[in-house]
This record gives sequence, structure tokens and C-alpha cells, in this order.
Amino acid sequence: MRIRVLGCHGADCLVSTGDRPIRQESCGFLIDDSVLLDAGTIGVQLTLAEQRRIRVVLLSHLHFDHIKGLPLLADNLAEGFDTPVLVAATESVMQGLMEHVFNDKVYPNFFQLPDRNHPVFQAQILEPGKPVTMGHLDVIPVPVNHAVPTVGYVVKDQDAALLYSGDTYQTEDIWSVGRTTPNLKAAFIESSFPDELGALAKKSKHLTPSLFFKEFQKLGRPQLPVYAYHMKPAFKTQIQAEISRFEIEQVGFLREDQIITI
Repeated sequence: MRIRVLGCHGADCLVSTGDRPIRQESCGFLIDDSVLLDAGTIGVQLTLAEQRRIRVVLLSHLHFDHIKGLPLLADNLAEGFDTPVLVAATESVMQGLMEHVFNDKVYPNFFQLPDRNHPVFQAQILEPGKPVTMGHLDVIPVPVNHAVPTVGYVVKDQDAALLYSGDTYQTEDIWSVGRTTPNLKAAFIESSFPDELGALAKKSKHLTPSLFFKEFQKLGRPQLPVYAYHMKPAFKTQIQAEISRFEIEQVGFLREDQIITI
């Protein structure tokens, strides 16, 4: 399984460095060139040809930073697609997309355009806890603990599995599924705020480094490679330093343009 990081931060920001500014983008992960896990970043990282290879978009929840690339993907595909892109999400997320985004007011309804019988997007409702096959991948959406209805995902092919926490505060079910998943090769776990902003993290239902470590321990796989993501750009350096203090055997921090093969 090849995972290309299009965006992995909790907000978009242009960060000044010694040589050149670096873009930090909202969450979007492209699996095997054809399955997009969350849609915060698409077009600014993918060529038109690469966008046309996307066959499935898995959404974790309705928050803007996880869906904002979807309307412009539809625009880019509208004049040159053969079959609809499958947009898969839970019922509440899909209902929110239709009511608040693709409502012909905020944006055209590309679930019916350019033709109701041949739209750019096709909706598929996911049931939390129920496995579903998406092309060559098996996917399990698992409810997590966020401010709006949200799922994380366990994504599997024949050889490996990835755990994606989604935006979450302290939770249980996703770790239970992860503990019993054969060939689990990596976990992506969010950590949005530093420990000193624990009250804000609790109110907004996000993790801090201390909670990141506690949640990772629930997997019962101390040697599993784990990657922190969804770090707010303003606190990224502090979050990385705080996570690095914990004794985690294989911990990394996702970055744009990174490719992970599991």
C-alpha cells in the first residue's frame, strides 16, 4: 500500500523557512493513486491527470478542512471523466454535503451534474463498523469522539493495513479494531494542540501529545510505526517536541509530499 501525503495539517499555512516558504495543507492522503482519504487538499498537489485517476473519496467528517478540496475536484473533472467518482461517507456527512455544500447555492450539485444519469460524483453511504470493499481495498469506518459525527478508518489490502484515527478526542472503538487487525503496519493519529492547550483540545475534541501517547498505548502494539498528523501549524514545533519526549519506538511526523509504503 502506497500512501502519498497531499496535506496533513490542522489548517493551511505558508511557513517561512531559511530557503523558501513551505506550504502546510489540510488533510488529504492518496492511497495507491486511486483512493483519497479525506479531501482537504487535492488540486494544489495533484495534476489534472492525477486527479482523473481518483476513483474513491473517503470522508471522515464534515468539517471544512476535510472536504474543501472536493468541490474543486468536481470542477476539474466535469469536462473529462468517464465514470463517476465514488464519494463514501456516513449518512450524516453525506446529508451535510448535500444541504450545505452541493446545494446549488454554495456550489453546484455535482452529484447530479452534468447529467443526473452521468454525474461527476456518486454517493455511497457507509455504516459505522461495517466493512466495505472499495476497489482493491477493504475499508472499515469506525466511530471516534469528535465535535461532530466522525469516523476513523482501517484500510486494508492483501498485505497490509493502515489505521487512520480521524479527528478525535479520547476514544475506544478504533483502537479495539486496530488491536485485532492482522498485518497492521502503521497508524496515523492526530495531535492538534500542545499540552498547555489541553482545555481547548478537550472542548474542540482533539488530542494533545500526552493524549496522543495514551491513545497509541491502547493499540497494544508498542513497536508499530505511528505518525502524528493534524498538527496546527502555529504549534507544530512544540507538538513535535512534546511527542518526542515519550518513549515510542517508531514515531514520525507526517509532512506534505511524503510517501509511505506499508
